[in-house]
Amino acid sequence: MERPIASGYGANYGTVYPAYGSPAVPAMAAPPVPNTYGPTAPPANMYDTVPGYEGTVAGGGGGYLPPPMPSVPMPVPEQAPNPPEWHIPSISEERAREALAKYVSSRCCYSSAPVKDGVITNMESFNTYRYRLETFMESRSTEWSQEPYTGQSVDAGVQPAPGPWQIAAQPPAFFQEHQQSIRVPYTSSVKNCHLCLGTGKSPCTTCAGVGNKVCWVCNGSGHRPNEECCSHCNGRGRENCSTCSGNGSRQCDTCRGKRQLNVFINLNVKWSTEKDDHLAQDLSGLQVEKLEKVSGKELFKDAQYMVYPVMGFPDVSVTQASERFIRDHQVKYAQTSRILQQRQTIELIPITKVSYRWKGKSYVYFVYGNEFEVNADDYPATCCCSVM
Repeated sequence: MERPIASGYGANYGTVYPAYGSPAVPAMAAPPVPNTYGPTAPPANMYDTVPGYEGTVAGGGGGYLPPPMPSVPMPVPEQAPNPPEWHIPSISEERAREALAKYVSSRCCYSSAPVKDGVITNMESFNTYRYRLETFMESRSTEWSQEPYTGQSVDAGVQPAPGPWQIAAQPPAFFQEHQQSIRVPYTSSVKNCHLCLGTGKSPCTTCAGVGNKVCWVCNGSGHRPNEECCSHCNGRGRENCSTCSGNGSRQCDTCRGKRQLNVFINLNVKWSTEKDDHLAQDLSGLQVEKLEKVSGKELFKDAQYMVYPVMGFPDVSVTQASERFIRDHQVKYAQTSRILQQRQTIELIPITKVSYRWKGKSYVYFVYGNEFEVNADDYPATCCCSVM
């Protein structure tokens, strides 16, 4: 039997599978299938203990690492000396009529008569506001990784590994999503492959490591229906497995037949933007889902390391949302990530309720969003073929 590579994982670690290398057996009954295929996950003692990386596990899942306290004072948010003057625009009657005309022209069989002959009797502004807070941050996590060992240099123990937040990484522009994987210096070492136990082979999944399988021609009987010897399997009732060529094993996918792995710690750096939106209460009667699909006019924008809550805005719910979001982002994200930049904006989403009369009856439509979308559920001339 082939001797396993020496290992420090215990007396049974690295034992060769007993079925490896077994030729096809010329017997009617199949030999017993091995009931063990070795560990599928790395053993707990496979990885070295690296100071500063004690919680690192294979495949990640250890969570994000809290950033260290800043060594220098962080910049203080700059507050404007005076709150800005909020100017809330409104649309004109001409713009409202143009929006309806565009809406009607995009609908099949809608008559334009109400647009041309209808008389606008009232326009009510129900402008609402969307407040948005965005926090751009950097998060770091670690995981043990591995690759087949082919003679690469290893550096574990040469000197202490730098901490997860001591490794330099180049961030993207603010509010741009990006990820980067960095190999942590002085953490790589050579270990026996945990999946094949250092043999470089793994059981063939097609024949369960036996090396042969039931003949498909005679179904294992060794004979044809006319009692003649099965020519396909020469009367054995079994045939060599075509996947592993009768060996019962294949090259280990983990170490690619090299028997050993170079294991090391990977630092995964993620730059992401977390955002929260608040849509001020709208009393127009227009469905909220429609407002989510349009953009607004930017009334206010503030971007810095940490922003101050908005002050003096006409809609008190916007100022309350600003205070709440800024506080919540600090609590939720500063513990596991490094906040690099915050940005808050206020958009005006214009909503105008237009009342008009046509042929002695009253109707209503809405013009909303920066795109001047129209909602006219009770438009009176939805079929140009009807009698006006």
